[in-house]
This record gives sequence, C-alpha cells and structure tokens, in this order.
Amino acid sequence: MIPGFGNLMQDVLWCFSQVKGTIDIGVTEADIISTVEFNHTGELLATGDKGGRVVIFQREQESKNQPHRRGEYNVYSTFQSHEPEFDYLKSLEIEEKINKIRWLPQQNAAYFLLSTNDKTVKLWKVSERDKRPEGYNLKDEDGRFRDPSMITMLRVPVLRPMDLMVEATPRRVFANAHTYHINSISVNSDYETYMSADDLRINLWNFEITNQSFNIVDIKPANMEELTEVITAAEFHPHHCNTFVYSSSKGTIRLCDMRASALCDRHSKFFEEPEDPSNRSFFSEIISSISDVKFSHSGRYIMTRDYLTVKVWDLNMENRPIETYQVHDYLRSKLCSLYENDCIFDKFECVWNGSDSVIMTGSYNNFFRMFDRNTKRDVTLEASRENSKPRAILKPRKVCVGGKRRKDEISVDSLDFSKKILHTAWHPSENIIAVAATNNLYIFQDKVN
Repeated sequence: MIPGFGNLMQDVLWCFSQVKGTIDIGVTEADIISTVEFNHTGELLATGDKGGRVVIFQREQESKNQPHRRGEYNVYSTFQSHEPEFDYLKSLEIEEKINKIRWLPQQNAAYFLLSTNDKTVKLWKVSERDKRPEGYNLKDEDGRFRDPSMITMLRVPVLRPMDLMVEATPRRVFANAHTYHINSISVNSDYETYMSADDLRINLWNFEITNQSFNIVDIKPANMEELTEVITAAEFHPHHCNTFVYSSSKGTIRLCDMRASALCDRHSKFFEEPEDPSNRSFFSEIISSISDVKFSHSGRYIMTRDYLTVKVWDLNMENRPIETYQVHDYLRSKLCSLYENDCIFDKFECVWNGSDSVIMTGSYNNFFRMFDRNTKRDVTLEASRENSKPRAILKPRKVCVGGKRRKDEISVDSLDFSKKILHTAWHPSENIIAVAATNNLYIFQDKVN
C-alpha cells in the first residue's frame, strides 16, 4: 500500500487546490484541453490542447514557513508542439490538436516527452539553462564574426550566470506512418521503443529511428466494405516489454505477445463480456465501444471505459470483467437525445490511483466519478469555479432521476452536456488529481490535517 492512499471514501476529503485557465467567456476551440499527463515522479504535469500547444506545470518546493501547504503547480514551459498541416494527396486538413502526451522516465537533468496529433509523433526535450558562454575568439559579444587579422590574443571562453531559461526542442519527428488518425501512443518498459495506434494499425518505433516503424497489428480488411470494427486505444504492459493490449469499437480487448509472432494479428488472450439480450437496443453497439484501456500499475489488471461503465478485468479471466462500475446509468433513458447531439460518441478516459485501489473517470456537467475497489463505495465530485475557494472541501453531488428532488440533488434533465470531463490524471504516489474541464485545468488534493 502506498503511504497516503487510505480508504478513499472514509479517509480522503478532496479539496480544491488550484485552477489554471481563463473564465469561460470567449473560450476559443484552440484553448480546449485535449490531454493531461503527470510524469513518473509527479513533479511535472503536462497538458495538450486543440491549438497544438503543450503547457508543462512544475510543482513548487514546499515552503518552510507553511509546512502544511503542499507545493502548487506553476507554469514551467509552454511551447507549440504541432502546427496545422495539409495533406495534398488526400486534400485533407490535418489538425494541430494534441491527442496524447506520454512522458519518458527521467535519465538526466533534461525531461523528455512524446506528443502526437492525428498523424505525427514528436519527441521533445525540455531542459534548463542558467549560464551562457562569453568571450569567444572568432565572434564578438553580439554574435558577429570578428576580422581574423584583428585577433591578436587567444581568449578562453567563460560561462556567466543568466536568468533561468527553459527550452523545449524537438529531438525526433516520427511522421508518414499512419493513414488513419492516431488515437494512442504508449512508451514500452524497455524505454527504447514505443507504439502508436490508429483506427486499423499499430506501429512499433525505436526512439532512435524516425524514418521507419514496424507494423505489429493490422486489422484492415482486403475489402473496406467488410470493415466491422476499429482500434480505439492501445497500451504496453508496465513491466513486460513483449506484451501489449488494444481495445476495439466492438467492446473487445485483445492481449498480444510480440514473442509469439512479428505481426500480432493473432491475439494471446481475448476479453469480451457476453451481451445481456434483455438490454439489447439500437444503441448497444455504440455504447459498448471502448474509449480507453489502461493497465494497472501492478500489471495484473486491465481497466476499460465504455460509454456508461468502467470495467476491471483480471488478465487470467477472459470471459467477463471482475468488476463493473456504473458511471452514469441515469443516462440510459437519454440515449436518444445523446445520439442526436453526438454526445454518445464522446471518448471518456479512465485512470488508476498509485496503488490501484481507486479508479477515476469523467462524466457530464463537469462531474467526475471515483470508485473504491475495496469498499465498493463511489462518489461524484464537480469541477467548478463556484466552489474554487482555496482548500474548499468538495461536496459529493447526486443526480436524481425523477420523483421528488432533494435540496442538494441535481435533476438529470438539467445536466449540461456541453460541460464534460474527458481527460483526468492521478499523481503516481499521492492523492493529487488533475481534471480538464473545457479550457480549465483543476487540481484537487486530499485535505491535510
């Protein structure tokens, strides 16, 4: 058990810590956050947005005067990762929107992260500079070359202190390998390779080689009219570099072993829950599509998110999940209007806490849900500026489905479907969570007594 991860519903009182971003008036599409990711230590937190920007927040050192106040996250570096492009062969615009960010474990003073839009993955190096060289022999202080005939003595360049500068430089660009939109990237536990997945193919890359990748999954049929499912998410096992998992729009999960064959078109394990015929409806196929798949930190379990539920699967049991959590079952009666306004196609993500004992995922009305796997209790919390006073404790929210509404409940008919929590992240070793709500990033933490 990781220290600080108590029994979620009994011991942890979540309180507001920070909110980053402007108030909702005049929000442009480019400002909407499209991915959130802590690095392996939790000291850095990165967000990507639809405008192709990456913003990295760094946790401040705790102050000695206020030891009970934990360090806040403040902007460390902002850079433009992707620009809009145009595919002239297909006459298609390629959006700059950042689909995913994945950190590499830190090996030296610099940080490395992968970011991807629909077509191109980039490896970024983020480093600090607080000294600059002065006293070149061939250049003057403005950088202009000096006349060699005027150089009469040899100078030894020296390093002088300067204001701290954080530089983000693209070290590798991995392009031209995906016909369809990239939905996932995942760094392998060997830290030498990573994979990128689109609707029909998964490619394996070496970090040092940008001009070729190795196709490890290809589900494209010879005749595209026979296409029945697409890949929706993929992730490497946290400890075994030969194992990965990918989910599909049919609600199935395939576990693949790269030792078995070079092209993993045959899966090692196939996870699927048989459908209950009594629940069959026009929307069954749409809501069973898996929008996210995540290995637990231990590597023993897989978590999947579909439209209405989060499921936990044991790697040793393929025929049904060991746990199913209803995220917003009250929306079952609203599927028709959710289909008409396209919300039924929203792709919600899910995350584990550091000890795999609690899972979190988003919902509508800026609500997000937590499920304690040990006590089977759950809670609905809200990310809103109304209760964003420093250290304010989040009050659990309840949705009522008809009948009499209590004072603290909200009616299912008054939920705002334009406000949705699709992207969340959990600190790897503490009770600190980051929640993206439109263009705002909310950070909550457990109350420190």
